Amino acid sequence: MSSSSDRRTRDPVNQPNITFAETRGAIALGLLKSREWIEDPRRFLFSQARYKFVSKMLSGRQNVLEIGCGDAFNAPIVMQEVKALTVTDYDEEFIKDAATRRQPEYPYEALVHNFLEDTLPGRFDAAYSLDVLEHIPEAEEERFLANIRACLEPDAVMIVGMPSLESQVYASPGSKAGHINCKTAPDLKALMERFFHSVFMFSMNDEIVHTGYHKMAHYILALAAHPRS
Repeated sequence: MSSSSDRRTRDPVNQPNITFAETRGAIALGLLKSREWIEDPRRFLFSQARYKFVSKMLSGRQNVLEIGCGDAFNAPIVMQEVKALTVTDYDEEFIKDAATRRQPEYPYEALVHNFLEDTLPGRFDAAYSLDVLEHIPEAEEERFLANIRACLEPDAVMIVGMPSLESQVYASPGSKAGHINCKTAPDLKALMERFFHSVFMFSMNDEIVHTGYHKMAHYILALAAHPRS
């Protein structure tokens, strides 16, 4: 690939980057990721790793749902592995941002929806929700999960990720204010087992997902399969 621009890189292997920017156009970070990249670039990396885990676990799924997508900057990571993706958030400003920056190569559907209020029309064979459940009051968590389950196929899988309860002693004041419902790994597993027949737990430290000792994990992930009726 060559560029008509007068700009030339020293190494020809890098020239396609200029061509891409001039012909396709560079992309912009979203509302959430722009701030995250400036204030805590390492957290940006950790977020990408969580979405990579989701993408590999859901590889081959046909119709996938995200609950609490924020600015949906990470959606293309999942779309590399699934056929169709619907991203949702209860905040209209985030969905406006997600729809504005949506790239033609990754045509996800972006919807404003609050699963505390109602389920969503349609049937999905997979769903995931990262960094959301810890913001849901414990008294309302079962309604939240029930509304998600109601739009899942019988053979669907779901992934839920959140900071571990044990990690909160190290959390910033801002994080603690919003994280009103963090759980231990056993407690998250028990909650998900009320809605799914099988639940598999993973731990995460920084960008590394593993099956190590959950009490030393900063982040926990539940992979749940086959919704209960």
